[in-house]
Amino acid sequence: MKELRDRINQLDESLLKLLSERRTLSMDIIREKEKHEYNIRDKEREKDILSRIVETGKKLGLDTHYISKIFQDIIDDSINLQNEFVIRKSNKIESGAVKIAIQGIEGSFSHLAAKKFFGHISNELVFNSFSDFESVIESVENDESDYAILPIENTTSGSINEVYDGLLSSNLSIVGEELFQVKHCLLGLEEIPLNNIQKIFTHYQAARQCSKFLYSLNKTQVEFLDDTAKSIIKIIELRKPEYAAIASKEAAALLGVKVLREEIANQAGNYTRFLVCSKSQIVVDKRIPAKTSLVLATAHKAGSLVEALSVFKEYGINMTKLQSRPIIGNPWEEKFYLDFEGNLSDLNVQKLIDELGKHTRYLKILGCYQSKEIEKSKPVKIINEKESIEPEINIENKSEERIEVKNNISYKLASRLYKKDDTIIKVRDVSIGGGNFVIIAGPCSVESYDQIISCAKEVKNNFAHILRGGCFKPRTSPYAFQGLGYEALDFLKDAGEQYDLPIITEVMSVDQIEKVAEKSDMLQIGARNMQNFSLLSEVGKTMRPVLLKRGMMASIDELLNAAEYILARGNRQVILCERGIRTFETATRNTLDLSAIPVIKELSHLPVVVDPSHAVGQRDKILPLAKAAKAVGADGIMIEIHPDPDKALSDGLQSLRFDQFRKLTEEMDKIK
Repeated sequence: MKELRDRINQLDESLLKLLSERRTLSMDIIREKEKHEYNIRDKEREKDILSRIVETGKKLGLDTHYISKIFQDIIDDSINLQNEFVIRKSNKIESGAVKIAIQGIEGSFSHLAAKKFFGHISNELVFNSFSDFESVIESVENDESDYAILPIENTTSGSINEVYDGLLSSNLSIVGEELFQVKHCLLGLEEIPLNNIQKIFTHYQAARQCSKFLYSLNKTQVEFLDDTAKSIIKIIELRKPEYAAIASKEAAALLGVKVLREEIANQAGNYTRFLVCSKSQIVVDKRIPAKTSLVLATAHKAGSLVEALSVFKEYGINMTKLQSRPIIGNPWEEKFYLDFEGNLSDLNVQKLIDELGKHTRYLKILGCYQSKEIEKSKPVKIINEKESIEPEINIENKSEERIEVKNNISYKLASRLYKKDDTIIKVRDVSIGGGNFVIIAGPCSVESYDQIISCAKEVKNNFAHILRGGCFKPRTSPYAFQGLGYEALDFLKDAGEQYDLPIITEVMSVDQIEKVAEKSDMLQIGARNMQNFSLLSEVGKTMRPVLLKRGMMASIDELLNAAEYILARGNRQVILCERGIRTFETATRNTLDLSAIPVIKELSHLPVVVDPSHAVGQRDKILPLAKAAKAVGADGIMIEIHPDPDKALSDGLQSLRFDQFRKLTEEMDKIK
């Protein structure tokens, strides 16, 4: 064992030496590029390197993704190294000790981010620690520090407003940014059960980012300090095993405490963006991707902000951040911090700034700096000469060629090629598909117990098959009736049981599925959620039949692929629903695509029903469309009815009165 481990250690040392040698060559290359003013990046060469490395790795039995990831990181390091060389040369930044002001102590996330940003620039990093952001900024303004590193936003807890406000009142310029992955850990003096922890110390931002974990420890007190690393110092000083801290794993190693639980943040990908600031601005070479940050205020009148922001569209420049902050002393007025992709050295950006000034009453450039978000190159398949020869196409075999293409369709489980016979779905004693024609009817929204009971009675008396009713309503306007929720579900269930009718209602979010599936015989996915893939996947885990509505701007191919999400998760009980699509025609609510029925029937074995109510949006036109749906081969229709449509809380105009519904059921029987 020892001999094997010694060999591994030797290989590791060799790899490190080779990486160091490669970095040296990267520096030699950038010096050559500078002599001839070549581009810093050669993306075609990067693709070639990755492609060649991946092919060689495959021959050696190495995982493609593993090799690709390693060499992408190596290329990224080379790009950053060369960019930094050009920036330092352009701005005549000398090597030597760098004094950095941070909020917190060594081991804090600001400290770790600073080491990441400056680590390849200098081996001599001197840190000046402060308890607040204002003191960090003042340290640079007073020449006590060369740079300030300030956290500006986090992917979990959002923007850090104190830093925005501090930058506006200072004379510092932004000269760089660093994206740092924050991995919060629960730390303690010794291993103890989590339910024995009485108090946790941390910074308030860390607490926000770990709120779900802290909520799970409902009996534990949380006390805020001005730094995560200081929270470790606190538990060391107090010497109580039942006290814990939230900080980084690196800080735990630095200060000698134990990790009780790793990665406790609400989001797995928890990143903080840090700004690097100094008293002097820098010039970013035009060959380097750059960002510019500014703050502006517009006139306090309607449309003034829109006019200012439209300038970015006019000049084709992408904004990456827009943050508002109140203007102190001017109640209800706002200033705006803005980041965009662009270099102040670029003529187009200079014109944008000039034009922007015409639409603002305050405009301050905070800095132009290198963007840390590097566009990654990807390997491509290396094709040899034999592979690159186009095969001859035999015209006589075109039909076979088409079949081959069909066999490669993305909705395998939903396709006729997978299952030739029509799928028949049983909902209690109702069969959908296979030549059976069903009528699903009920109100758009369950508004009261009496209302849904009267609708259920009408459905049963007219020999319709399934009772529908909306409990949770997705509405275009946030002020429209949103449904009674789980109370409505209880009403709907009672009505179904009383009249021996299966019931169907819509689910809008993953957290609703389990509760609704307990009481509803069928689940409906509405048009607005047709491509809510997480929702589709979750209903795919249930045992309930699912009626999937076509999105108002979705193609048939997209509808079948959406169904595939449900089928692929195990639930093979999917009914497709054509409910009209949005076109240029405005005479009706939507345009009912009846041609989709025979097309879907040819492509898929799944049952198809039609919802003429949502398609036309006018009750007097529902009957002819319902008859047409049956005539073209639909397996059923879904109709909205209401005891008093004029007083309906949702979609009254498209809801049939009971007498109209009776006529519809009579007429449908005549269509064979």
